[in-house]
Amino acid sequence: MRRLRTASTRRLLTIVAVLVAAVAGAGIAQAALTTSEKPAPKPLDRALYDAAHAQPVKGVTARIKFTNNLLPSGSLPENTASPVLTGATGRLWLADDGKLRLELQSSNGDAQIVADGKRYLIYDAASRTAVTGALQTRGTAPAKEPKPGLGAIQTALERLGQAWTLSGATPSNTAGQPSYTVRIAPKDDGGLLGAAELAWDAARGIPLRAAVYAQGDANPVLELEATDVAYGAIPAAKVSTTPPAGARVTELDPVLRADAQGKPTAIEGVDAVQRELDFPLVAPAELAGLPRRGVRLVKTGDRTGAISTYGQGLGQIVVFQSKAQPGSKGTLAPAGLTLPQVNIDGATGSELATALGTFLTFQRGGIQYVVVGSVPPIAAENAARGLK
Repeated sequence: MRRLRTASTRRLLTIVAVLVAAVAGAGIAQAALTTSEKPAPKPLDRALYDAAHAQPVKGVTARIKFTNNLLPSGSLPENTASPVLTGATGRLWLADDGKLRLELQSSNGDAQIVADGKRYLIYDAASRTAVTGALQTRGTAPAKEPKPGLGAIQTALERLGQAWTLSGATPSNTAGQPSYTVRIAPKDDGGLLGAAELAWDAARGIPLRAAVYAQGDANPVLELEATDVAYGAIPAAKVSTTPPAGARVTELDPVLRADAQGKPTAIEGVDAVQRELDFPLVAPAELAGLPRRGVRLVKTGDRTGAISTYGQGLGQIVVFQSKAQPGSKGTLAPAGLTLPQVNIDGATGSELATALGTFLTFQRGGIQYVVVGSVPPIAAENAARGLK
């Protein structure tokens, strides 16, 4: 994302498609003047064309509301849960070069997501933990992409429509600003995803709201929307990725190496990854009926592990494995959640089932496994039992 308004067709349509996996960074702004008006009806291709050709802005500062209905009742710890898990209000700063800061505030402490173009920071004040890492870049600045023509947008929509059902550009009013809303739903292989929605400012082309829906649920399980906005340049201090003083920092490293030309390259493939690990890699060719798509080496802090992916699309399953920590029992729960236990062929693990997917973790043979996917619990459990 080089400019908020000079976006390519690929970027405009990718924004819509990416909502099916994650909402991070899409709910951005509301105009300074609020009305209750709706814009004139337009076809989706024309509404996207006008958004791409709208006048650029240097940056957006917005007050936002984040809703999270993913987690089951009783799974959140009282008085200590992160606002990322409970939902909260907060603020967002987004510069025209893509630098970003998202802040959520609650009585339990703030949560922050920051990206400065080179590095990122994810910080949870409730647990005083921070995850940092380097963003992968092209090494050289990409050439400025031309604004898409109407024909290019129509072609891109036709391609997107092969796998997704798209609504039109529905005239709406978001945060008091005339807007258009598009709804997108997978035709197949959508996992537990039902649909996603994106609303953008009809005059400026800036996203105002993003929401994700589970299958069979009329209410969003995740929603990020703006409630107030100001336009202008974003100070560099607002997008600093330096962790707060006293934070427990974990560095997430994709373990990149340099090729013959000095270009960073990841360590991928079963054999290459196994040579870097000090424990046996478990990556069967098929898991829960899904074929293995890839294996990649990763590092979190001083721990090296592997990520394997099975299947494709939103219904794929991801497996992370690393050497178990001494004294741990395998029932890891993210962010202090209280999770039900599950038996995986004699191994006791923890399982979090949400409207959009399942998180399952357990230990076997001195290896810690984490299984994640937009699948029901039975599919995640079958995958876990296949890790032998």
